[in-house]
Amino acid sequence: MAGKGRIKIAIAGVGNCASSLLQGIEYYRKKENADTIGLMHLDLGGYLPYDIEVAAAFDIDRRKIGKDVSEAIFSLPNCTTAFCPDVPKTGVEVKIGRVLDGCSEHLTSYPEDCRFLPVEGEGATKEDVVNILQNSGAEILINYMPVGSEEAARFYAGCALEAGCAFINSMPVFIASDPEWAKRFEEKNLPIIGDDIKSQLGATIVHRTLADLFKKRGVKVERTYQLNTGGNTDFLNMLNRNRLKSKKTSKTEAVQSVLAERLDNENIHVGPSDYVPWQKDNKVCFLRMEGKLFGDVPMNLELRLSVEDSPNSAGVVIDAIRCCKLALDREKGGILYQPSAYFMKHPPKQYPDDEAYRMIEEFISGNQ
Repeated sequence: MAGKGRIKIAIAGVGNCASSLLQGIEYYRKKENADTIGLMHLDLGGYLPYDIEVAAAFDIDRRKIGKDVSEAIFSLPNCTTAFCPDVPKTGVEVKIGRVLDGCSEHLTSYPEDCRFLPVEGEGATKEDVVNILQNSGAEILINYMPVGSEEAARFYAGCALEAGCAFINSMPVFIASDPEWAKRFEEKNLPIIGDDIKSQLGATIVHRTLADLFKKRGVKVERTYQLNTGGNTDFLNMLNRNRLKSKKTSKTEAVQSVLAERLDNENIHVGPSDYVPWQKDNKVCFLRMEGKLFGDVPMNLELRLSVEDSPNSAGVVIDAIRCCKLALDREKGGILYQPSAYFMKHPPKQYPDDEAYRMIEEFISGNQ
């Protein structure tokens, strides 16, 4: 089964999420249309998952720089499941990125096999990154920086603008949902999708779905929490609570936005809770919702969700990439509201998930 053309992407941050994305592209290439388990769309606007190819990649871990991307995605500290371990060589070498705040200082007290080993110095300049993007022919830059990398996220967003690339902001620094950044992408007529990728079946989408169910069934939510633990580099990185502000805002607002009534801050807690090394890329969510039923009778719900964290987002990113490509084909720049609403936790405008689903289908068909 053939798609209608190639989609060239660049990746900033060759971590577990990038590993799952590139493994997934190869996995579905081998399966073609025989088995589409795990995909929301096999054919999205004429583009197939395996139409995506990596044209450039950046990282700051010296164990990855200089390696072919196919090898770097399995290099430490990456620890996600190797569900497609035989990714062929791409001919694309991982280049040094800009260090900035991409690596938290507290990581130095942990073993080398579970943390970054950053290069010495500041890394690449903006001119270096822009030149690589332009020379590679990349059409879309995906931001896979660690949580809390505020400066690094803005650096790569600026590089995308200068290089003429569309931008997918998969992490919780507010770029698409910042009016100033959104205006810059609109002025350049470059598509942007953001912010903070929503997993295929992760803690946030489950929490939102339950909150919406409570609302539709007339159940009053009084208190709720979502506690998440994991053992990958991102959870280790998030032990520095100073890096968590935007992540907690993103995840909390994703739930608040679908409640019948917003909860006071003391009655809602949503966010990463702890780092458990042996969990590796497995993420465990403990979710509790307390409320009142008919006659003010109290009830509570408790749920435990265990998922491999990075593959859980890769299928969503595959769709986001293809939606970005459709926008480029249609010469549509600025915020892509429909993909952002369906794929992201903190889009510029929140919609209920069933409405966002309708919107994304209309976008794909060209009706929006």
